[in-house]
Amino acid sequence: MTALRVLIVDDEAFARERLRRLLTEQPDVEVVGEAANGREAVSLITTHNPDVVLLDVQMPRVDGFGVLRALDGPAPLVIFVTAFDEHAVAAFNVHAFDYILKPVDPARFAEAIERARAQVAQSTTAERHAKLVAFLEASPGTPARDTAAAPADLAPNAGGRVPLDRLLVKEEGKMYFVPVAEIDWIEAFGNYARLHTGPRTHLIRETMTTLERALDTRRFARIHRSTIVNLDRIRQMDLWGSGDYMVRLADGTQLKLSRWYRDRLEARMKP
Repeated sequence: MTALRVLIVDDEAFARERLRRLLTEQPDVEVVGEAANGREAVSLITTHNPDVVLLDVQMPRVDGFGVLRALDGPAPLVIFVTAFDEHAVAAFNVHAFDYILKPVDPARFAEAIERARAQVAQSTTAERHAKLVAFLEASPGTPARDTAAAPADLAPNAGGRVPLDRLLVKEEGKMYFVPVAEIDWIEAFGNYARLHTGPRTHLIRETMTTLERALDTRRFARIHRSTIVNLDRIRQMDLWGSGDYMVRLADGTQLKLSRWYRDRLEARMKP
């Protein structure tokens, strides 16, 4: 039996290690490489032409969809590794793409690998390429971007990560992207965060702490434990009560400024 050649793509080291360990438990599998970001993934797929790619969906700069759009050549079989819930991954099922939910269940992982092995044996490269094209044409998102460099105006945040320039939203069985430049402010909403973009709102399953770290720190600031604001939208800060302030946005929205964050915001707003 010919070994199934697999490439692992995930921006988190522990996630790649988990997948690699699970692959060692499968017979006749060869790990041809690991990629920690979209740029590396495109390069390794082009170089090694793997049979299967275990592809994380949500990655900074170039996400899983961006990786697939950037491919120019033989298409591998893709198994998405995702934190999306069952409802949100319906699009994968429609196009017969397999997926594994995080945290990865060993039994489900073994099943996905065996299904992949059977599909690789039964389908041609041309058939897999046609399926990939159909999936991308029907999926939300933007055209492939240059993966060679980050946008010039996005400087690394603390920890060296390039900040996100768009956020993935899942609503009513659809997935689409919201450019962060369009976000006026973000509020905590239970286990979710609500993005405010003009008159529209979008709900995403992210914590405020995760978003604060992922967004460009030159453009976004946390002003309350439940609020992050786009600094370009702030028009003024009004004294409210005994030492408290309200942040007034250009559209008239008023947001409470916590004393804990006031000094940091004032420092950021200085010319």
